[in-house]
Amino acid sequence: MKHRILIVEDEPAITDNIQYALETDGFVSVCFSEGKKAKEYLQNETVDLIVLDIGLPDINGFELCKDIRKSITTPVIFLTAR
Repeated sequence: MKHRILIVEDEPAITDNIQYALETDGFVSVCFSEGKKAKEYLQNETVDLIVLDIGLPDINGFELCKDIRKSITTPVIFLTAR
């Protein structure tokens, strides 16, 4: 079974690079450019890792992580250009 990784990043070029690297190494990736859509996805699906941008257009990545942590303990790697 392949591990599924959720990428939450609003910059398409960054998403494409991460997705390519992960899928080349045999992972399955699921991508969202908005935090709220990612949160909805996590209500029905499970992932093994979350790569989370801090500067999303609809919600701060730290706030999204706090919301996610209320129901799941999946590891999170923060990604930022700051």
